[in-house]
Amino acid sequence: MIKVTFRDALKLIHERGATLPISEATIKKLHKLSRGKIWDAGKYKDKDIDIIQTYPDGRSRIRFKSVPAKQTPKAMAELTELWQRGLRERWVHPFALAAALNLDFLCIHPFRDGNGRVSRLLFLLACYHCGLEVGRYISLERLIEQNKERYYEVLEQSSQGWHEGKHDPWPTINFLLYTLTQACKEFESRLGQVKSPRGEKTALVEAAIARQSGEFSGSDIQRACPGVSVDLIRKLLKRLRGTEIECVGRGPSAKWRKKQKKRVK
Repeated sequence: MIKVTFRDALKLIHERGATLPISEATIKKLHKLSRGKIWDAGKYKDKDIDIIQTYPDGRSRIRFKSVPAKQTPKAMAELTELWQRGLRERWVHPFALAAALNLDFLCIHPFRDGNGRVSRLLFLLACYHCGLEVGRYISLERLIEQNKERYYEVLEQSSQGWHEGKHDPWPTINFLLYTLTQACKEFESRLGQVKSPRGEKTALVEAAIARQSGEFSGSDIQRACPGVSVDLIRKLLKRLRGTEIECVGRGPSAKWRKKQKKRVK
């Protein structure tokens, strides 16, 4: 059940991409999808939870004290607000901001269980908002899982002093940026091994245009179609103009939108 519902969460992100807002409602929905019929799926924790590390010999220790249950809604509201402000005001590079979002989410630990899976779904969604869609083709979840011991190490390093605002987020940020680099390299390697049949790139661009909602630019289509030349994208936009799409504005910064179908009375 968990594997099936996790795929549903991935499908939601891949289908809606950057149009799916990073909000409390979205985060709860991702948790509900990834947890299936568990009784508290999509609900914040109702009891304080410490992150416990258990050793093979049976010993255990408190690795991190998460945000108390009563303070969790406020912390999550601040998390999503800071994300939006960070994108607008460009405090740091958007990819670093996406990684910091992942760290803060895990330190808040808003759900009783399933926080790790949701954090990685949230990171994938944040990458879409940053214009990087490699997660559509290469599983970021898999790459993190392959290096999970290191992942847990950097999370512990970065969480020390988090409650006092004296933590160092860079171990986690660097790890996740490294993961994105590996995903891009793997995708590039796959492209080099596959020879596209004639017309496949055209179909890829047409499918990317069909997925758009509202106004979009040629750059949006280019990001959705790695390996397709700018000239081909421009050629197809011009070919579809007047029939499927219409141009809004002029010049290189012009936007496009799908034409509204006329209703038959």
